[in-house]
Amino acid sequence: MKKQINAHSNILDLIGSTPLVKLNRITAPLTGNFYAKLECFNPGHSSKDRIAIHIIEEAERKGLLKPGSTIIETTSGNTGFSLAMVSIVKGYKCILAVSSKSSPDKIDMLRSMGANVYVCPAHVSADDPRSYYEVAKRLHSETENSIYINQYFNELNIDAHYSSTGPEIWEQTNGQITHLVACSGTGGTISGIARYLKEQNPNIKILGVDAYGSILKKYHETGEFDHNEIYPYRIEGLGKNLIPAATDFNTIDRYIKVTDGESAHMARKLAHTEGIFAGYTSGAATQALYQLNTEGEFTEDSNVVVVFPDHGSRYMSKVYSNEWMENQGFFDIQNAEVPEEIKYIK
Repeated sequence: MKKQINAHSNILDLIGSTPLVKLNRITAPLTGNFYAKLECFNPGHSSKDRIAIHIIEEAERKGLLKPGSTIIETTSGNTGFSLAMVSIVKGYKCILAVSSKSSPDKIDMLRSMGANVYVCPAHVSADDPRSYYEVAKRLHSETENSIYINQYFNELNIDAHYSSTGPEIWEQTNGQITHLVACSGTGGTISGIARYLKEQNPNIKILGVDAYGSILKKYHETGEFDHNEIYPYRIEGLGKNLIPAATDFNTIDRYIKVTDGESAHMARKLAHTEGIFAGYTSGAATQALYQLNTEGEFTEDSNVVVVFPDHGSRYMSKVYSNEWMENQGFFDIQNAEVPEEIKYIK
């Protein structure tokens, strides 16, 4: 009798069960114990794999997706990649409306995964017909046999992390987690994890990371949508100029804002201190650790889990490019963490 080949049925079987890794050198100046949830270990290299498979399979269960259906979504890049990957395996078409703020690397990856991509101007209001929200809605109305994922207003975005990421973190820490630090964009990741963890232990602090130029922090604190808070910023997948229904603000204890420049430097510092090649939002989350530590948020007994949402390969033309960093005014080239010169041996 032949032995069974030990193989997964397809790439989607690899979604979830991502590792938790202790941070050492980069958190050495901080008080407490810090652990990174490395979502780049998903096959699509981001946490968005979880919502893509969850929402699509729920649509299949309800009969909303049929052979030849088209999946349409608004994305800063990661959700689009995950949806394109799932669509390929399951045999669906994929159309994506992408913010022009998304890195060229992300946009090229989406095209490489077979998606039809519409790049929309980033710095317009959410209700502008050119915004990626409105373009996705229009494409959905014009495309027969299509579904619009609508991650910003889809409760399944939260459910995906409630049923997977939250339990994983609880089990990996043996229930000893005291703080969760996670970036907040659509809010599905932080809200889903928070719901699960708060059910296990309501004393766990849930700390959201927001961007300057986003309305989330002030809305959480005051319930006011303040248009004066909105202005252009560079971090992708973090913060919002609208209130996403996929954010359960009641599960979040507080928000802290981080700057574009400090977040970019921190992403680069992660690579040079921990050997973790993470994305822009991972740098933002790590920068938040430093600010929270300065405010006395952590003690020696704190066990802090910080979510690293994606992989650094999606930001080669941005935070890992010395030229881009210098053009943004983020540093003098002499102070770059990444060497400027490549030495060729002839």
